[in-house]
Amino acid sequence: MSRRLTPLLLTGVAAASLALAATAVQAQQARRTALRPSVPAYVAQQPAPEFPVATSISATPDSIGDPAALIQQQRSTISRAAPPRASRSVRGESVRGVTQRQFRRPQPTVTGLPPSPPPPPPVRRASTETDPYAPLGLRLGNVVLKPALTSGIGYDTNPQRTAGPDRKGSPFSRFDGETEIQSDWNVHELKGKLRGGYSSYFRNHEASRPDGEGALDLRLDASRDTRILLESRFRLDTQRPGSPDLNAPVVGRPLVYQYGGSAGVTHDFNRLQMTLRGSIDRYDYEDATLISGATLSQADRNQTQYGLRLRAAYEVTPGFKPFVQGEIDTREFDEPVDSSGYQRSSDGATGRIGTTFEISRQITGEISGGYQNRKYDDPRLRNLKGYVGDAAILWAPTPLTTVTLRGTSELGDTTIAGSSGTRVHRAALEIAHALRRNLIVTGIGVFSRTVYEGPNPREDYASLGARIEYKLTRTFSVRASFTHERLNSTAVGSDYTANVAQVGLRVQF
Repeated sequence: MSRRLTPLLLTGVAAASLALAATAVQAQQARRTALRPSVPAYVAQQPAPEFPVATSISATPDSIGDPAALIQQQRSTISRAAPPRASRSVRGESVRGVTQRQFRRPQPTVTGLPPSPPPPPPVRRASTETDPYAPLGLRLGNVVLKPALTSGIGYDTNPQRTAGPDRKGSPFSRFDGETEIQSDWNVHELKGKLRGGYSSYFRNHEASRPDGEGALDLRLDASRDTRILLESRFRLDTQRPGSPDLNAPVVGRPLVYQYGGSAGVTHDFNRLQMTLRGSIDRYDYEDATLISGATLSQADRNQTQYGLRLRAAYEVTPGFKPFVQGEIDTREFDEPVDSSGYQRSSDGATGRIGTTFEISRQITGEISGGYQNRKYDDPRLRNLKGYVGDAAILWAPTPLTTVTLRGTSELGDTTIAGSSGTRVHRAALEIAHALRRNLIVTGIGVFSRTVYEGPNPREDYASLGARIEYKLTRTFSVRASFTHERLNSTAVGSDYTANVAQVGLRVQF
């Protein structure tokens, strides 16, 4: 019986050994599969090949004593044939639902836009300069200064502007200094011009005198439609000895100082522009020296003027803007009563209408006219009434010719006994023509009439002159001028005539 059981036991041991070997082979294949790269989904979905499994074991006498020999002599349960479709290229397959993106390396994450290509270099073009002899100026931050100095000599046939045959001519030297100011800001603006000069007469030192004028404007852009305007101004002049306000013969030329400022605001309501401005101006007169050596006080002429102005302008077209303007002012004298016993302080009201215009960029300017009424504190002085106006027109008929016309009509003050004031009408015409780019000829004509209220004198003044300027470089230029002056007055002994010739060198930066 033992002989029958022995083959059965050996057969069971061999079968168990084969099962353990198959399990080990499958585990090894699983490890290799895990280490291999990922396989496409369609490969993994293929049915596993059917491997033949031995159902019977034939043992030989030699293998009975060695179980390992039984396993080595059996056919392998793992197929050595290549899997179906393994030799084909994966990319060559056209399988629905599969794309090549699954087999590419992942793209890097984009965190920003790529840099834009650099712009092409600008095309350099030759710049066309309007005036090659214009000064370049000196830059201080964002402000440009254009200073200039002029020095010259000349001859004046009547330095004191007096009547009579005893007037004596005199050579003189003249010195002028000036500067223009212009800001270069994105918003706001600062601009102005300052000038001062002195004439020194060699034979008549008493006629030597200074003169000057200037204005400085600042615009502050508070918003797109609102601007704050600040202005300052000054003027230095002298009185001629034969002036009706100097009721006695004097020596020399007394100085007159005028200075002041204003502040205002401008707001745009679409095409309607409203401007409100307040101003204050001061007038100081220097005491005069009489021929006898005594002093003539002019303190009764010193005054301060306060004004308030409202202006409404409407832009009909970009080149045509009419306006309506109303103004009130008060003139207060330092001394309530002047040397003649009159109270000169007064209140005035003025109304104007006018327009600013620009016609084909050749004619630009502003013109206005109105009426003023001035009432004095002294009841003996009649109200001073009359028409007032201003005009400033610039005409450029050709690129080489410029015509400038200015005119004004105003009511002034006086200290003549019994006279309320003066009516002054003034007009000036200037024509400049460029013979060459650096050679400019200018003709100037001035006419004015001063009428004193009451039975008082009337003065007519006329001046004709010519000036030529030759620009050597941007910095240096030579100037020469001639002026003829004439005054006709109804007052006895006040007429005069004068001729002035001058040549000088101008240096500008």
